[in-house]
Amino acid sequence: MSKTTLAIIAGLSAAAGSAATAAIYASRSQRKEEPTPTVTPKSTSTIPSPPPPAPLPFPLRKDLLPPVNPTGVFQYGFPGPINDLRPTLSTASSFDRRTRNPAWVAEHITRDSINANNADRRHSIFVEDETIPEKFRARLHDYFRSGYDRGHQVPAADAKWSQDALNQTFLLTNMCPQVGDGFNRDYWAHFEDFCRRLTNHYPSVRIITGPLYLPRRDPEDGKWRVSYEVIGNPPNIAVPTHFYKVIFAEDGTTGGDVSLGAFVLPNARIDNEKPLQSFEVPIEAIERASGLEFAAKLPAPRRKKLCEEITCSLLVRDYADRHKNLMGAPPPNKIGAKSSL
Repeated sequence: MSKTTLAIIAGLSAAAGSAATAAIYASRSQRKEEPTPTVTPKSTSTIPSPPPPAPLPFPLRKDLLPPVNPTGVFQYGFPGPINDLRPTLSTASSFDRRTRNPAWVAEHITRDSINANNADRRHSIFVEDETIPEKFRARLHDYFRSGYDRGHQVPAADAKWSQDALNQTFLLTNMCPQVGDGFNRDYWAHFEDFCRRLTNHYPSVRIITGPLYLPRRDPEDGKWRVSYEVIGNPPNIAVPTHFYKVIFAEDGTTGGDVSLGAFVLPNARIDNEKPLQSFEVPIEAIERASGLEFAAKLPAPRRKKLCEEITCSLLVRDYADRHKNLMGAPPPNKIGAKSSL
């Protein structure tokens, strides 16, 4: 991605900034998948309390008695939107009921957690998340013959320190429809491997991953529109146009430096020769496009730029070999004057 494109994303409004990124790719490939049985997952984590509501932008007049009560409708139920917080052993996520995809999924990895070999994905199966109300739930049959992979947001390889932890990465609340050949099984997989190899240089790495639905310019009238496929019968799960990762590479000290990296990749086939840094964007661009905030409590003096601290590049492997060696140790670190990953 050129500096001009980055400047556009950083400087323009949410729609225009996101659209600049969205216009990069449009193609996709397809893959057939077979349905698997539904298994009821278990969760022992406690859901955190939501943040307090923001103050009103104008003061309330205490001397005025309104003749109406708009909030009285809450006696019948709160309309929402409701983002189901879903903590598991290996992830924490917020589920978007409208798209049937997670809005974000967070994970924490260390060198010890990545080096652990206590689980085997061959014992795991994709499962529907029964903590989500049935009418808003993503279904296994939605993916059947859709042409898309059930794409992990937190990869299974990041949770092999425990079979239970690895199993929970197969919940559909950790999945989004992803293009298979050329993306989920290729470039995206290499990107996930890059994130794991960060633990060779940083003692603690936290990652937030999620989908985006970005606008594209119509070639006929020049207007920007958001358009995405919906899979399932009846249509149920939105197909994201893009995916993001926000990376927090911590130096391991209390109040220490945090190297930030933010990337947006199209949900499309990507040539493995494409430089990873061509997908690097300001974190603010992802915040505007997603409506989320990632580092509001991280002061500027503690922030470092990840790709200025290490070399942000992929180690391209054959997918079959990567899958075969999933339980193996991560590749050796390559650190020079500027650490290479």
